[in-house]
Amino acid sequence: MEATGGQAQGAPGRGASGRRLVPDGGLLLFRVDGVPVLLAPSWWIGSLVVVVLYTPLVGRLLPGAGTATAWVLAAAFAVLLGLSVLAHELGHCVVALRLGIPVRRVRLFLLGGLSEVSRTPRKPAHEGLVAAAGPLVSILLAALCALLLLAVPSGGAAWLLVAQCAVANLAVGVFNLLPGLPLDGGRMLRAGVWALTGARVKGTKAAVVGGGIVAVGLLVWALWGLAEGSPDRWLRLGVCVVTAWFVAAGASAELAAENRRSWPDGLAVTDLVRPVLQLPAESPVSDALAASAGRGVVLVRADGVAAGLLDEASAQQLAMSSPHSPAELAAEPIRAETVLLVSEPGEDIAERVRETAAWQFLVVDDEGRPAGVLRREDLRAAMSPRGRSW
Repeated sequence: MEATGGQAQGAPGRGASGRRLVPDGGLLLFRVDGVPVLLAPSWWIGSLVVVVLYTPLVGRLLPGAGTATAWVLAAAFAVLLGLSVLAHELGHCVVALRLGIPVRRVRLFLLGGLSEVSRTPRKPAHEGLVAAAGPLVSILLAALCALLLLAVPSGGAAWLLVAQCAVANLAVGVFNLLPGLPLDGGRMLRAGVWALTGARVKGTKAAVVGGGIVAVGLLVWALWGLAEGSPDRWLRLGVCVVTAWFVAAGASAELAAENRRSWPDGLAVTDLVRPVLQLPAESPVSDALAASAGRGVVLVRADGVAAGLLDEASAQQLAMSSPHSPAELAAEPIRAETVLLVSEPGEDIAERVRETAAWQFLVVDDEGRPAGVLRREDLRAAMSPRGRSW
């Protein structure tokens, strides 16, 4: 399973034990091409629930196994399930990175995991490939474990551990192929509808409906197990309730994210930009502030290099104390992420503005010439009638 969106994380610190921690409390296990792989505190809770519910089942699978053996094998199953989810998420991560899609982090939690990409895939094929990578890894690992079972004497603890690994990977792979967001099958469904219709939002809506059906199906299957008195009914109930909640909440979040991302029909970025005015960087800040009314001001040094965009809030503070100071002292640097192409799709512009910590952006044409300045507040106002939050 993977999630688009999320907030950028600050630099990790160190806990008292010396292990690296991140601000939200996750434990940094390792990095893959610079991408942090984190273990959330809720993973321990989920694993404990699996151990408690799975231990009685071990006694049925291995008659004669003692209590200690049952607890050890149940704990091993919880660890194998976590490793299966980790392998699944690393499949997503590696493929996304190979396609040039940045990944913010991989995170294991409660009974699942997330590969959080930093931007939405630009093509339906990329969305489909990243989504399919996880289940493919899981199913391949399940097949390898199934082959290994042929070489392990049946009926013993070693055989059960290998069988557990096969079942865990198969369960992770098959479950994630269900056609509903936020599962990988839902992302593949979205990619397919997106490719057929050319509209990502239509794919998202279809996959959100699929997510609702999956959540209801999980609850029905859990209740069916209770009604029939299935041996694994309590394990099934606990896992299904938590997973159904995860699927329903994830589908709702995906729809909200798509609504924020969708660009209003007929709206062009050129309709939102403010005229751009270029001033010498050494201009008095009071003069630059007066000229900025209704405009975006680019401050240019004597050598022709842009010093940045005039930050009105900083300029006002500086003008109050020293009105003749160079306007460059109140400049906001122009960074790569704050430069937008006028030819970029509106959805990409909205996503970039939402995820970048800046209040104004320089819009340039395909030749690199300034075409205007887009302010966050202007974009928010243009999209707010459709109920978007920023």
